Amino acid sequence: MTLKQFLNLEWKQYFRSSYWQKSIAINILLVFFALYFIVMFLFLGIALYPGLKEAFPDQDPLNIVNSYMFYYILIDLVLRFFFQKLPVMSVKPLLTLPVKRSRVVHYVLRKSVFSFFNFLPLFAFVPFSIMLLVNGYPTGSVLAWFFLTILMSLTINFLNFIIESFSSETELSFLPIIVIAGGLYALDFFNIVSISGLVAEAYASIFNNPIFLLVPLALLIGVYLLNHRLLKSKLYLDSSLKSKVETVNASAMEWTKRFGDIAPFLQLDLKLIWRNKRTKSSVWMLVLGLLYGLFFYPQEQMSSPPFYAFVGIFVTGIFLINFGQFIPAWDSGYYKMLMSQNIKYEQYLKSKFTLMAMSVILLFVLSIPYVYFGWEILVAHFAAAIYNIGVNTHVILIGGSYNRKKIDLNQRAAFNYQGTGAVQWLIGIPLMLLPLAIFAGVYYLANFEFACATLAAFGIIGIVLHPKLMTYITQRYTNSKYKMIDAFSQDT
Repeated sequence: MTLKQFLNLEWKQYFRSSYWQKSIAINILLVFFALYFIVMFLFLGIALYPGLKEAFPDQDPLNIVNSYMFYYILIDLVLRFFFQKLPVMSVKPLLTLPVKRSRVVHYVLRKSVFSFFNFLPLFAFVPFSIMLLVNGYPTGSVLAWFFLTILMSLTINFLNFIIESFSSETELSFLPIIVIAGGLYALDFFNIVSISGLVAEAYASIFNNPIFLLVPLALLIGVYLLNHRLLKSKLYLDSSLKSKVETVNASAMEWTKRFGDIAPFLQLDLKLIWRNKRTKSSVWMLVLGLLYGLFFYPQEQMSSPPFYAFVGIFVTGIFLINFGQFIPAWDSGYYKMLMSQNIKYEQYLKSKFTLMAMSVILLFVLSIPYVYFGWEILVAHFAAAIYNIGVNTHVILIGGSYNRKKIDLNQRAAFNYQGTGAVQWLIGIPLMLLPLAIFAGVYYLANFEFACATLAAFGIIGIVLHPKLMTYITQRYTNSKYKMIDAFSQDT
């Protein structure tokens, strides 16, 4: 089967599916997200050279950029792990035909080259490279540096799939990437191994001697071949790769099936959010939450490190706070029916945790432009996001075991305090004030870096202990099950 035939099958599959017919709104939303990031990267690429030249007149802007490439690669790898998946294709029918498995795998891998994650950096690196040429840098060297960034982006693209392949076999699939990224960052931060310096020297060496481009090219080929070998070994009708190559039907929320046994509950939660007035407010609050930092950061008297952590907790956790504080009251209308089904309570709660954790990651990515006010803000937001995932998600779920007030989803959302009780007011103390106290205390006793590290450490501990915490939380909900059923059965 030729490449043209593969593309023809994909084209027909896409435009004849219900995804194309019923998910126009989702496509429009994705386009807006894409345009947002394109504009941000384009602005960065245009403003980077003159901005660095003005801020550091005695240093070469290219050397400064090279010194931060390690952190860019690290962040790119982590973001790809959470947001980029192997391109899907319905290969099961092909496995019964005389089509070589090797050819199918080659097509799937090559299709990943056209991922948005690979194109997005070009909007920053192309303008920056043009600025280098305009300012008299050698053309050959600039082209070598630019092609190096492309090769590294593609290498990270394929490396991500390898990490995902091994991570999928562990219970905490995101733990390996956290360990890898955190370990590399720790080695560099504590000067055990100056990885950022080594990466900067590698970029400078290729800039001065373009022939060294053969090294990252060989690395890219090696990672690609390793990917090909791993995927080909799993490409069987009865293999685990089936879940990765199923056709994604966004309108039917088929993509949620990748979350396993919690997928049905995720689908219920997402449908509940989009189909009811009250829950939609949790989505629209995301916009206000993202803009929250603009009330603090432009004001010098309010822009201090402890406020960075406070705003970071709020910005990255706005959905967690608004949606999570009413768990399980959102389901109060059919809670009795839900609890009468043959389901595991832990699966129900894990779906809530997954939804909140995903929102924290998304909101952190969208809050990255706050780096305009200083790199310290981005670091504080990152530490706050980890804390939200590891600690506040569990705090929210524990608080939910005390919820006894029913919610009518059809009532208006604005200024509606139905379902709000003492739990919703008291839970704000551990959610917002506790991380602020931890951060401020360490900051005034030590410094900003240790304060961020401490906040992130609490989050990592919570992530590692997640299975045990979920067992404890499940037990609390089980003990309160009949009290909740009775309370939710009462008229509001």
